[in-house]
Amino acid sequence: MKKIFFLLLLTVCFTQTKACDICGCGAGSNYIGILPDFGNHIFGIRYRYNALQTHIGSGGAVTYLTTKEVYKTAELWGGWTIGNFRIMASVPYSYNERINQGTTNSKNGPGDISITGYYQLINKRSALRGNKLLVQTLWIGGGIKLATGKYNPADKSSGTQNTNLFQLGTGSTDFSLNTMYDLRLQDAGINIAAAYKMNTVNKYEYRYGNKFTSAAQLYYKFRIKNKLMIAPNAGFQYEYSDKDIDHKFSVDISGGYVLSGTVGAEVGFKKISIGASFQKPVSQQLANDIVRSGNRAMVHLSVNL
Repeated sequence: MKKIFFLLLLTVCFTQTKACDICGCGAGSNYIGILPDFGNHIFGIRYRYNALQTHIGSGGAVTYLTTKEVYKTAELWGGWTIGNFRIMASVPYSYNERINQGTTNSKNGPGDISITGYYQLINKRSALRGNKLLVQTLWIGGGIKLATGKYNPADKSSGTQNTNLFQLGTGSTDFSLNTMYDLRLQDAGINIAAAYKMNTVNKYEYRYGNKFTSAAQLYYKFRIKNKLMIAPNAGFQYEYSDKDIDHKFSVDISGGYVLSGTVGAEVGFKKISIGASFQKPVSQQLANDIVRSGNRAMVHLSVNL
């Protein structure tokens, strides 16, 4: 048990030493909540909603330049498990909106496809006193994000108060390190996940900053007649991003952190799972306070094949 928490501590300490743009665009976060239980194969669809404000004035003031940006993403995703190995993939399609003084600019199209491989390092079940069952699982792995989403250099304005968030993709091939740990005593558990995303330079000499994301969520599984499972959950997510690099120069209006509270629920009936989650920032400092992250939401429907 001590070895598990020591490994997680090392992961968190390592990834916090560095970190990328935090928001909802193709370059930003893709929070997925607690994954539903599944056997060998799963296939589903997810919908994510992220909102933020840019061009925030001094002291958090809203000015005529303040712009609301909304990022909506629908994605097909799936997972395949063979023995101790698991491969997961997602194919997103994004709808981006930028609203300022009643004028709306929008773009939509395919986002960046991602593929992640995991190895199950721990899968242990232990019987405790009083016939209590303790279940532990630990997955570690890495992934790749392909440059399938469109990156438009014209949307990267040269002004000092402009961010480079309004993109469908990063235009770069990026890599990640991932770990997921789950500890459950009977039907009460905690789920901990951490990821470190390493970005490369795209062909326009722009590199989004590396990013660290971690989340911890408590949950409880209510089982009804051994057919229906309802698992409410609550916790926190922390994201930290390094500054972007544009032609080898650091971009001041980028990087920062967001700490969000999360609530959600997973419902399982036979081979079908549905779930939803909601995130609200409780502390943040983004792009030298020029950007303010808003609420986020996610819903999914999946089938265990």
